[in-house]
Formats: sequence, structure tokens, C-alpha cells
Amino acid sequence: MRAASAIACLGFCIAPSFASAQSGNNLEVINHPNYDKSVFLPFSPAIKVKSGMLLWLAGGTALPVYHDHPHKRDEVVKYLKNDLEAQVRQTMDGIMQTLKAANASPKDVVHVFIFRTRPRMGDIGKASAIVNSYFAPYNHKPATTNMAVLELGEPEQLVEIQVVAVVDN
Repeated sequence: MRAASAIACLGFCIAPSFASAQSGNNLEVINHPNYDKSVFLPFSPAIKVKSGMLLWLAGGTALPVYHDHPHKRDEVVKYLKNDLEAQVRQTMDGIMQTLKAANASPKDVVHVFIFRTRPRMGDIGKASAIVNSYFAPYNHKPATTNMAVLELGEPEQLVEIQVVAVVDN
């Protein structure tokens, strides 16, 4: 309940605000009244949840959605190549499968949390561009957090992505 209240608060906490493009039927993108549309913004500042139920996806990695725990070294070596862009694509492919299994689509995503290890100059842009490409066909830009972290589940793991979506009741 607190999570739902916090996300719903996003729409009210940006004041004054107005709705712009619609995303999923349950969502409303919020922008400031003085938003200069000539400025490229790869995410939405806030998305108001108008109806529906929250769907929290577990953090996804480049490993297959269903993989052994503890991790098996042969899977880690096979799927976690030292390539940020490849890991982001594999991770987003798994997230898209999970959304589909929940009868949701990218346009239903409220927030994307991107956690990257071993940051290098330009990594935030590379990761963001790939993640955004999964939402572009829906003309949707979820609120996004993109951060560098010290470590993730495996030394070879360069990214973990968590998604929150809103689905019909």
C-alpha cells in the first residue's frame, strides 16, 4: 500500500503539473507546465497511476529468467559476457517475456530501475538507449533510475534491471 501511495504521490508532488501523452490506459504522464518539448528527455518525470494494480518484476539479468540458484558457473560464463550492451538487451528481452506473461506490455511500465557495475564514461547513455528502444514503439517513456553500484550477484554481471508496471484489475 505504501508503494502504491508513493507512486501515486508522484503525480501530485509535481505542482503545478499537467498531463501530456497517455501511456497505458491506467497511466498518465505528468510534465511541468513550462516543459520545453524541444529538449530531449529519455524518461518521464512522473507517471500518475489512474487505475489498475501494481506489478513488481524481480530484478532481471542477462541470465535466462529461469536459472539455477545458486548460479552455475557454466551458465554465468555462457550468458554474462563482458559486454554491457549485450547484457542490457538480454535483460530487457527477459523483462519483456515476463511482462507478456502478466498480460502487460511496455506501455504499462511505470518505472525502470537500472543498476550497473564497473561504470565507464558513456555507459549510462548506452544502457538508457537500449532500454528506451524497448519502449519507443509504444511512444512511452517510463520514469527511470539509472545508477552505478559496487557489485551485483556475480562478478561478470554488468547490469540488473527492475521494472514496476500497472496492469488492469
